[in-house]
Amino acid sequence: MSDDKLVLDLLDKATVRKRARMVAIGGIMVALAFGAIVGLIGGRWPGVIAGAIVSVPVILLAMSEARRTVWLQGTTVYVRAFGTRKVDLAVADGLDLLVTDLRGARTVGLFVRGGKKAINIALSMYAGTGGRELGVYQLRRLADALAARGDTPGLVFSELLVAQLRSEARGMAAAERPLYRLGSLAPAGRMAQKLHPDAVSKFVTSLD
Repeated sequence: MSDDKLVLDLLDKATVRKRARMVAIGGIMVALAFGAIVGLIGGRWPGVIAGAIVSVPVILLAMSEARRTVWLQGTTVYVRAFGTRKVDLAVADGLDLLVTDLRGARTVGLFVRGGKKAINIALSMYAGTGGRELGVYQLRRLADALAARGDTPGLVFSELLVAQLRSEARGMAAAERPLYRLGSLAPAGRMAQKLHPDAVSKFVTSLD
């Protein structure tokens, strides 16, 4: 297992910063509107305070997303925003498939928990029949780290990523690949949801 640092960011920095900027702008516009309404009712300073209460958390969230980066070193996954968290895949307490649905894009991630820390590793993002996926080397390294656990959850997720690699090698369209198909199993209308482990296991065993 290589100890080299391997970046696991699904989106490039320019795209991430653009998305974060849009979130910040949207939050500020909502805060200004809310502050104006409160100001009309309660006066200038209550309006300013109300606007600040709404805008500050959104701006901090946008800044955190703009700074966020994920990487793998050995079997340990790190994420850095304002601080750094890490979870060792070899001894992680839990592995789940997390599907998020936001602004027409569905993201499939590996949600790992360990040592009271949690990290979501975005594996793919789809909109319509196309999207983005982690590269071949990133998926291969993650699959190896998960297989090294030697337990059922680790082997299931390792096989899932290997199947994803096989589908790409065969030139299959995005909509035919395992991560896309798994992400499609999650019901619409919920921003974030974990797929039941039994459903993931059953899906993986059905793959060629």
